[in-house]
Amino acid sequence: MQTVETLNEGLKRAYTVTITSKDIDARVEKEVAAIAPQVRMPGFRPGKVPANLVRKMHGESLQRDALNSSIQDSIQKLIADQKLRPAMQPSVELDENFEFGKDAEVKVALEVLPEIAAPSVEGLKLERLTAEVADAQVDEAAGRIATQQGALEEHAASHKAKDGDTLTIDFVGKIDGEAFEGGSAEDVKLKIGSGQFIPGFEEQLAGVKKGDEKTITVTFPEDYGAAHLAGKEATFDITVKSILNADKPKLDDDFAKSLGLEGLDKLKELLKGQIEQEHNGLTRTYMKRKLLDQLAAAHDFDVPPSMVEAEFNQIWAQLQHEAGHEEDPEAALAEMEAEKEDYRGIAVRRVRLGLLLSEIGQANGVVVSDQEMNRLIMQAAQQYGPQDRERFVQYVRQDPMAAAQLRAPLYEDKVVDFLFDKAEVTDRAVSREELEAAIEAEDGDLKPHVHGPGCGHDHDHDEKPKAKKAAPKKKAAEAEEAAPAEVAAEEAPAKKAPAKKAAAKKDEAVAEEAVAEEKPKAKKAPAKKAAAKAE
Repeated sequence: MQTVETLNEGLKRAYTVTITSKDIDARVEKEVAAIAPQVRMPGFRPGKVPANLVRKMHGESLQRDALNSSIQDSIQKLIADQKLRPAMQPSVELDENFEFGKDAEVKVALEVLPEIAAPSVEGLKLERLTAEVADAQVDEAAGRIATQQGALEEHAASHKAKDGDTLTIDFVGKIDGEAFEGGSAEDVKLKIGSGQFIPGFEEQLAGVKKGDEKTITVTFPEDYGAAHLAGKEATFDITVKSILNADKPKLDDDFAKSLGLEGLDKLKELLKGQIEQEHNGLTRTYMKRKLLDQLAAAHDFDVPPSMVEAEFNQIWAQLQHEAGHEEDPEAALAEMEAEKEDYRGIAVRRVRLGLLLSEIGQANGVVVSDQEMNRLIMQAAQQYGPQDRERFVQYVRQDPMAAAQLRAPLYEDKVVDFLFDKAEVTDRAVSREELEAAIEAEDGDLKPHVHGPGCGHDHDHDEKPKAKKAAPKKKAAEAEEAAPAEVAAEEAPAKKAPAKKAAAKKDEAVAEEAVAEEKPKAKKAPAKKAAAKAE
């Protein structure tokens, strides 16, 4: 094998590798000798078919196999001899004029990982914002469970709707007298005072009775998600089909026992633990973002364009998918296009941080143990049916890329924890609202997604929207996946800002989880029906 370097520019390398016909022929002869004992041919005893006949029967396929194996071995030798660290799979091109019996000339092009000076892990300073769980939070969460468990009973026909009542309605929305797409629905459940629908909608239904027909007028908010409705005045023809009132159970020991718990104190204890876990997650998210910001500010180096492109494509594909589910997909896509270069910058930052964290982990002996890896595999296998679990386990154990993808999030957490231990950390007590606000304040700069050496790719970082309408940039984090690399500097995903009251929803979920964990057979309260298109 002869090797000639044809390009050495930045992180790009190119070589011409010549594989001699003698090497290819030797591989063919070796394979002929290996398969000859198994060849059967009329007129010959088993295993006695002459090599020249074996070559005549299988020569073409044997030559192809020999050529392919020669090329693969040559590339591996090239990488080893040149001490290359490929960023992605090399591009390999065989001379189009190649013929068997002649030397094979192969062009190999690749990008290598940058040489990163040993990152210093000293001097890091972080602030840990901690939020205590207030009794009011626990009481509110417990109250939500009680409300969810309450039975809905229909009011008498003479009852006038008031705050807290749940109406079943049909409605038809119109603009300038014409019904608009997505503005009509039947049998919609709407709780007055819940803030499910746009401002002014629910308030105008106070006082209606079962069977009433009423037309209301509302104005869509200027920042409404559907551009063709934003700021428009609309009317809704409403028919009230029923008015229900929730009979909220009394929050006491008997209620807790109906959920399978020892008493009210146990319910509150579980709820407090769940809310503490959520607060801890928010604290970690804030610290992690501050950590990544410090690392990004202290290190600047070129990153392989192919890795950036792969990262960008991941982000872009996720954003396109999400845009297709917006009320106005065309407007969402247009907004994305306007910020396309910003997303490329995000991809660069993510790749750089990924490489940096990988370097830190390797330099400081951070590893995922075999025991931890086995636990990850078994946990992931649970998403499959019993018949497919073993196949999944075998697949991960045999495919290095699949194993790396599964390992990446845990490896990332271990590198981050290592850096937390090295950092000088100061604590500051805040409220939950202050903690969430601090995280939102960090979202102006989309956080990085990162790659590790030899990875095909890896992903990271969500943005939590500051405004009611989630701009595409804020959704970049949702393109997040576990990276098939040793590390992915992935931040805890920040949830998209819902149109409704986020804090209330989170506490509700916490309450449900607490009860479900203590008593698996207890029924979870069903999720609210999504507000109709008029939301």
